[in-house]
Amino acid sequence: MFPAAKVGSPLHVVTLTPFFPSDQNEVYGCFIAEPIEHLLRMGIDSTVIAVSPIYHPRKDPSSRAPADWVRYPQIPGNLGLSTAGKLLYACLLRRIEKLQAMKRIDVIHAHAALPCGHAAALLSERLRIPFVVTVHGLDVFHTCFRGGLPAAWRRNVSVDVYGAARTVICISGRVQEILRSGTPEQTHSTIVHNGVDPGVFCPNVGAPESCVPEILIVGNLVRSKGHELVVRALKNLRRSFPQLRCRIMGEGPDRARLESLVRELQIGRHVEFLGRRSRSEVAEAMRRCSIFVLPSRNEGLGCVYLEAMSCGKPVIACRGQGIDEIIEHGKNGWLIPVDGLEELGLGLATLLGSAELRTRIGASARQSILEKLSLSHQAQLLATIYRQAAASVPL
Repeated sequence: MFPAAKVGSPLHVVTLTPFFPSDQNEVYGCFIAEPIEHLLRMGIDSTVIAVSPIYHPRKDPSSRAPADWVRYPQIPGNLGLSTAGKLLYACLLRRIEKLQAMKRIDVIHAHAALPCGHAAALLSERLRIPFVVTVHGLDVFHTCFRGGLPAAWRRNVSVDVYGAARTVICISGRVQEILRSGTPEQTHSTIVHNGVDPGVFCPNVGAPESCVPEILIVGNLVRSKGHELVVRALKNLRRSFPQLRCRIMGEGPDRARLESLVRELQIGRHVEFLGRRSRSEVAEAMRRCSIFVLPSRNEGLGCVYLEAMSCGKPVIACRGQGIDEIIEHGKNGWLIPVDGLEELGLGLATLLGSAELRTRIGASARQSILEKLSLSHQAQLLATIYRQAAASVPL
């Protein structure tokens, strides 16, 4: 039994995360930073400790998202993840003890089981502070979708972390399903979808849609995101929509391969690579586009889908991912099978060919966000979880 927080007193939550905005990248981890202001209005005070392995370049705190950045030793790559939590714990213990002496810590909220959840479990045991952990992707047990002994080590540590947590917060039902398939029945979990600021990600009210049809993709340029499917679909679509453009926002190791594919298919005048852009530029691009598409093969939920929906745009995503519990096909979005190139082409052609359909689906998408997927909704659920954890009341 953890010591209970004083009734009516503001809660102090320490957020321990490897994902958080910095001066180097203001977008990375914004889904963790953005609910914090809403939580403060609800009487939840947050101290953010953002962590990074020492072999990564040093990150500078962002003035828009204050955090205490801590670097810790880790064997590079996935091989070192099973032991990284212990090393992070050793780096944090004194810091957390000092913070606790200055201002009582009621809950630690760790993001991802490794390394932050593991470090939080050790801190919880040592300092008697309850902790919760959020799972942000489909690789719930950090196997990195591979087998072998290192993957087994990571899985075992992850299962122990989930069992020790006051609750495991899953960003979608799909994530929770995977969690439950590999943990004991007594592991407690709940679903909290990521939220969107509907004031920032909003429709372009009063402005007519561009006469040039435009597809937008936002996401890291990695194979799992499925950018190449959209590029291949464009080759066939250009005959029916000769003015069609596709704008791609994001950076990553797959950029050279995608650019080569664009040249090979001779569709260079239809595709524009924009690199990484700011939050405001992403929001403006979403307001401007005709359709947002990201045929990702590995998505726990996908904040960019929710942001585009909040802008009143039809979104195309894949079935079997976290987003398919939000999107109702043909009503507030469009779903295709993973690697469904033919279905993607058909969906794009159908939506591009009907402004009325795009408007209807986009309006329904926006309404879905306003009803249950805003930052305020997310913060309310998190605040309840924190208060229950701090009071050690069974959920």
